[in-house]
Amino acid sequence: MFDVMMYDGGVYRSKELYEAIEDSGGVILQEVKSAQMLSVVMSIPREDREYLSKVCTEIGGQVKNVPLAGTEIAVVGCTLGRHHMPHPICDIAEEIREYGGISVVMGLARGRGKTTSQISLYEKSILEEYDAVVFMLGNFQHCVEFKKHLFENINVPVLLVCGPQPEGIEDSCEAIISGVGRKAERMKSADERKKLEEIGSTISKIIEQKKEILDEDPLFIHPAELKQLLEMYEPIDMSLRPAPIVLHLDGLRVKIPYEKHKSYFDNLVVYGHKLSDIAKISESKISDSSTIIRIKTQSEVESR
Repeated sequence: MFDVMMYDGGVYRSKELYEAIEDSGGVILQEVKSAQMLSVVMSIPREDREYLSKVCTEIGGQVKNVPLAGTEIAVVGCTLGRHHMPHPICDIAEEIREYGGISVVMGLARGRGKTTSQISLYEKSILEEYDAVVFMLGNFQHCVEFKKHLFENINVPVLLVCGPQPEGIEDSCEAIISGVGRKAERMKSADERKKLEEIGSTISKIIEQKKEILDEDPLFIHPAELKQLLEMYEPIDMSLRPAPIVLHLDGLRVKIPYEKHKSYFDNLVVYGHKLSDIAKISESKISDSSTIIRIKTQSEVESR
């Protein structure tokens, strides 16, 4: 049994942490460096958790539980304009990172206006690349209820965050959290911090439900194992983009273009199978920036 935990601290003496992870047979799921600060999300054997926690403390860092580790979540506002992209969206994205997930903030191209707001099939296809989506709407109940078409029929779990409590749209998303809405300042008070914790815990429950569904028919290979194989490919290893490989619940986002590296991806051998036989590989809908790998389940591979 493996546990997921996060080291949050300085770069200084981080070599000792990496050596401890390797000695315990653990895997680094995510690594983010910012100036002299370092965050490392790791999957380690449960019996070594106490040992790794001691190492993290000795080198001056903190250990955190990270229920959203190995996920990428989109936080969506109606537009990127300051009227629709208030400070709480940034606070929500930061809270997701505190829980161990990768968060991406987006705005719709035509989300402005109660009766003119739209979301295209292309935008929905982009959102469906993520493990879950957080939609943030505004402060008017009738406007929130009218805009439910923005998050309907998206094939990933959706959490709606808004000001007033809407009525009659509960079936359009997995959960609704009211009491946030648009405001031109950060969420700093005790009540606002509790609201952010509620958002984080609700997303965690949604992700846990998705994990339980996946456990009914497990993936052929765990995304973390595939990540280790891909890291040996030089264009990925040399990539200067932050987190060149991002874990998803059912696969990975690899931040190199698929068409340019198609031969490598399709023919990579994984447990005696070509990657193209055990996973669905496609170009990201966001330009040609990334490759999306969706790992097939064991039953899907065996039924070939």
